[in-house]
Amino acid sequence: MRWATRGRVLAALAVLTAGLLAFHRAVPNSVGRAGSLLEAFLPWLGAVVVVLFGLALLRRSAVALLALLLPVAAWTYLFGGLLLPAPPEPGAGELVVVQHNVSDENDDPAGTARALAAVRPDLIALEELVPRTLPAFEKALGREFPYHAVRGTVGLWSKHPLTGVRAVDIKPRGITGDWRRGLRAAVRTPYGDLVAFVAHLPSVRVRAGGLASAWRDESAGLLGRAVAGEESRRVILLGDLNGTVDDRGLAPLTSRMNVAERGFAFSFPAALPLARIDQVMARSARVCHIRALAATGSDHLPVAARVRVG
Repeated sequence: MRWATRGRVLAALAVLTAGLLAFHRAVPNSVGRAGSLLEAFLPWLGAVVVVLFGLALLRRSAVALLALLLPVAAWTYLFGGLLLPAPPEPGAGELVVVQHNVSDENDDPAGTARALAAVRPDLIALEELVPRTLPAFEKALGREFPYHAVRGTVGLWSKHPLTGVRAVDIKPRGITGDWRRGLRAAVRTPYGDLVAFVAHLPSVRVRAGGLASAWRDESAGLLGRAVAGEESRRVILLGDLNGTVDDRGLAPLTSRMNVAERGFAFSFPAALPLARIDQVMARSARVCHIRALAATGSDHLPVAARVRVG
């Protein structure tokens, strides 16, 4: 009966992986923000399942293979829907939007702008706009996107009229100096009016003591309150949020807004994308599909999303 006991360690690892997937919210954030760190890379637990499956086959362990059904079921429940294909063309009442952190070190802003415009979006949200590159973006996008607004280092280009543009204060208390990374604008689309927010939340760092995300979390709370206080029913949020939609640090936003129904669209780092920290979310609208675009002069990949508002 050795087949019944062979691979018990692999089976235990499979059960542990399933537990982390199903109960990731139970992992505490009190020490090193371990919960948020796990959630930043949660989809990659699927790779652990693949490795365990290979080892179970090598060990010829029926126990381990049966135990692996648990993490497979948990991963499929959480992420399986993202793998479903989207219709090839935008449907009725859908807007195409692009979100991109263009990098303040971008040496080809004009080429970046052309690449984004080639997707033929309705809206383009940009972060890390600096005085050196802003004129190039304005020139390259101005003809196709006659309406645009910039506040601090974030901007919005639109094919449709913008009104009510204002800055949104999402600055954490510990940051000093000029730090403007949020804007709000009403957009008059063919499918009705909506409000677009563009935001760039503070960066997070993985250090020896864990994940340093306090400023990001505080800024997410401020942005969440701004969205909650928005009188317009329909809202689209585009931004470099420096967190995945599974990260509890973005709960002030994800608890109020819909996230992408299809697509992983890993966007960072551009050289080897491991996570999508560039997000498109919506209230009273559906983010039907999101995808990563080809690399530009930035350390982020752009993402394009189809948002059904009509």
